[in-house]
Amino acid sequence: MNMKKLVNSISFFLFAAALFSCNKFLDVQPKNSVSDEVTIFNKASSEQALRGVYNALASSNYYGTGFQSIGYLSGDNVQWTGSQSQVQEFINHDVSAENSTIAGAWSAIYQVINRANNVIAKVPSVVDPQLTDAFRNQLIGEAYFIRALAYFDLVRTWGGVPLITSPTTSPKENSGIARSTADATYSQVISDLENADALLPETTNRYRATRKTVYALKARYYLYRGQWAEAEQFASLVINDSASYRLVGPYNSFFAADARGTVESVFEIFYNGTTEVNGHRNQWQPQTNGGTRQWAPSPALLALLSDPVTAGNRTSLVGKDNQGRWYGNLYYRNPASDPSWVIRVAELYLIRAEARAQLQNTAGALEDLNRIRYRSGLLPASENTSDLLLLAIEQERRLEFAFEPHRWFDLVRTNRAITVLGFTDVNKLLLPIPSQQILVDKALVQNPGY
Repeated sequence: MNMKKLVNSISFFLFAAALFSCNKFLDVQPKNSVSDEVTIFNKASSEQALRGVYNALASSNYYGTGFQSIGYLSGDNVQWTGSQSQVQEFINHDVSAENSTIAGAWSAIYQVINRANNVIAKVPSVVDPQLTDAFRNQLIGEAYFIRALAYFDLVRTWGGVPLITSPTTSPKENSGIARSTADATYSQVISDLENADALLPETTNRYRATRKTVYALKARYYLYRGQWAEAEQFASLVINDSASYRLVGPYNSFFAADARGTVESVFEIFYNGTTEVNGHRNQWQPQTNGGTRQWAPSPALLALLSDPVTAGNRTSLVGKDNQGRWYGNLYYRNPASDPSWVIRVAELYLIRAEARAQLQNTAGALEDLNRIRYRSGLLPASENTSDLLLLAIEQERRLEFAFEPHRWFDLVRTNRAITVLGFTDVNKLLLPIPSQQILVDKALVQNPGY
């Protein structure tokens, strides 16, 4: 065996070992409750408690399908072909407070928060010689990161929400806590990210939070907050680590042929397809492939994605069944073991491009934008003003993340939703608090317009 083959073989086995180790951690079924003091008492139970946090993050109502569908259906990339009127509510931008999708997502996100609260509150006091300080810090840091992601998702969907940072054993314990402002909720997000940053190791892991994962979410956070210099700074921290994080090519290399955990992935959620199931495939694939095709590319998106001039090699995102119907092909694995991609390197390039455009660094913004276009087989963009660049970046994000839950949130955060989507009621930029939450907790105040 020559030296090149030896190095390649060693690299493959190291990657496989890391993937197996991570998947083994995530595959073990967690306990449904880790809320009492007896449950978290040693290293093993501390790990199990954190596993429960990840399990809740991957649940069907959160990153499994429910929460993500809000990002798909509320934008203009996806059409609903089913018959349930409550799903059509998102497309019509007239979501009822009785909508079961938002009820499920709200509850699922707070379940993640409560499980993270248990780890944060109880792991520091665990006495076990096998639980080293470094590993203890890692577990707590991961819980802080996931709680930050959960509150980030809450605030960008509903605005200010009740901030619950201590573990509870019953939903009734959360009653009477008023909603915080959106600014206060965002402050909780960055506080949790700072705590995670201080505790997590500077390692690379696609499935569990590390300090680099924190950098990536900080970049997204600062983009949403309009803090352009900080968004550029933290995106660059990940992009510059090209040994661990880089674009893969062609475009479909991050998802085709059962790919998972590629160097493009900063944070993705693992599903084994049996005890942990990603429901996306069933929604996107046509009946001829064993799905329902209830979510399908919108005509406007198809016009872009089916044309190599605008989509390049991203045409691989869509397919056509034997009845001539187009469908989304990002999620296709059977059994349902597709990852959910939470953060990819492509997002960090486009975050940095947008931040640079806002900072009037048009050359830097254009360079980042064209990295994405080059990977997609497109000619370079040539926009030379910040305003034109921002529109080009918006369009690039629409195609790059066509079936990932960014489009709606992008249009809301840039104040472009009403112009692009053509509705007039600004109250609809936030979703209603689920009605059952309002009914059981008089301290909760509904969003205006609902």
